[in-house]
Amino acid sequence: MEIKDQLHRTLSISTTPKRIISLVPSQTELLFDLGLEDSIVGLTKFCVHPYHLKQTKKIVGGTKNIKIEKIKELNPDIILCNKEENTKEIVALCEEVAPVHVSDIFTISDALELIHQYGILFSCRTDAQKIIQKIQFKLNDFQEYVKDIQPQKVAYFIWRNPWMVAGNNTFINHLLSLNKFVNIYENKERYPEVELKKIRLEGDPDLVFLSSEPYPFKEEHAFEIGRCTHHAKTVYVDGEMFSWYGSRLMKAFDYFKKLHQRII
Repeated sequence: MEIKDQLHRTLSISTTPKRIISLVPSQTELLFDLGLEDSIVGLTKFCVHPYHLKQTKKIVGGTKNIKIEKIKELNPDIILCNKEENTKEIVALCEEVAPVHVSDIFTISDALELIHQYGILFSCRTDAQKIIQKIQFKLNDFQEYVKDIQPQKVAYFIWRNPWMVAGNNTFINHLLSLNKFVNIYENKERYPEVELKKIRLEGDPDLVFLSSEPYPFKEEHAFEIGRCTHHAKTVYVDGEMFSWYGSRLMKAFDYFKKLHQRII
């Protein structure tokens, strides 16, 4: 079987992979929801959903720092990566061990395409289609929900020291747009460093979102940002709902509804 990944690279697979290593947390969760728990042999220390997998599977490092010898010992049939989460060097190392599928996600359509590809790759087309249909249903319902909501300007912070935000050409920005949140940094690079003292000049947001990942923001950080804004409301948001693009999307749109109710 030949299948293209999302970088349009062709993978030649002789049989359905039975030993899978996932180097991407959201993709690990997707594998589980596709009924492939028994096929997962390795994952990263950041693969926290479902939580019990970290106790039952081998941890092969992080998303940016893998333990290649541990990966070799697991004798995988395939390794799953992501262009943003994993480096070119990691992909190249993994390709010396087994075929590597690389995802590249910017939109909901990209996420649905990945689920479809996994359905083919792992011979679980029916389960994949069920997840796709549920996400599409939730998305259609949410689009109806937000159609009369007035847009609000937002800054979505992901890091401190240096301060960093989600910018253009990111899955986060795509989901912000679906929510009718206008990202004041959407014309900048993907994850730009920003100066707090210039936030009003950059767009004077109505809302400042502090993501739960990858940085653990606290009250003092919200206060620090708040001193530099004009009138912005600071809101702590679930980073997984804005950045995990697999089966987590089945839950994301219900979360977004609740978020809108919080900020009214």
